[in-house]
Amino acid sequence: MRIARFSIDNTIRYAFVQKDAQDGLDYLVELNGFPLGAEPVEPTGKRYSLDHEGLRLLAPVIPSKILGLAKNYEAHAQWMAGGDPTVHAPEEMVIFSKPSTSVIGPDDPIVFPSYSNDLNFEPEVAVVMGRVTKNVSEADAMKHVLGYTCVNDVTLRDLQGFDPMWTRAKGFDTSCPLGPWIQTELDYTDAAISFTLNGENVEKASGTTKNLIHSIPQQIAFISSFTTLLPGDVILTGTPDASGSLKPGDEAIVHVEGIGDLRNVVVRG
Repeated sequence: MRIARFSIDNTIRYAFVQKDAQDGLDYLVELNGFPLGAEPVEPTGKRYSLDHEGLRLLAPVIPSKILGLAKNYEAHAQWMAGGDPTVHAPEEMVIFSKPSTSVIGPDDPIVFPSYSNDLNFEPEVAVVMGRVTKNVSEADAMKHVLGYTCVNDVTLRDLQGFDPMWTRAKGFDTSCPLGPWIQTELDYTDAAISFTLNGENVEKASGTTKNLIHSIPQQIAFISSFTTLLPGDVILTGTPDASGSLKPGDEAIVHVEGIGDLRNVVVRG
């Protein structure tokens, strides 16, 4: 099942995304409420095509908090070390956070801040929590997950070296594109990630969650040991390999097999 958040007539709505058997296109089946709320939701009877006039897909969720794992793939850890094959990913999880104000949705602009000269892309799988989660075990962790979405963990690489907490480098406005929707059914153990820049595949940015150092259940168990995860909270699981620079005018598309495409264009702030 796919769950989308969208606006139409300046009103935010939620929908199930369904593929039409006749034309093979995706449609939004509008819901009468919030899928993460306490009350059950039902279709309103309204259906919209994705190109319906005045309709805009939004970030599928606005989390209370976003937590990410750094260097959670061996290839990315070595890339961060300048390609040194003797460098290994940290044994302990390295966690950073982004504020909710960093979130944008599909086709929203990534704003390249004037105080940076090196904006980088990082395509990843994001986990969206579905239940209040505290001190959960690895064995039970996935029972607390609503689903998965694409994320671009946009990073100011030059500032990352100056700021040991990565607050500006990872948390600036528009640094967390999410979308296009939440996919509740995904093989999270082997989800293929790829990235295109201006229509060209960036092979070195590709990978699969099969190569995660710390698995998604391990991530949820560890994070919930020190902070309570709320419904809608998001975990960025790590970027699989090399990152790369973005410049104003660039079109960045994160693709996760089984979820879809997340497209954003870079503008200068």
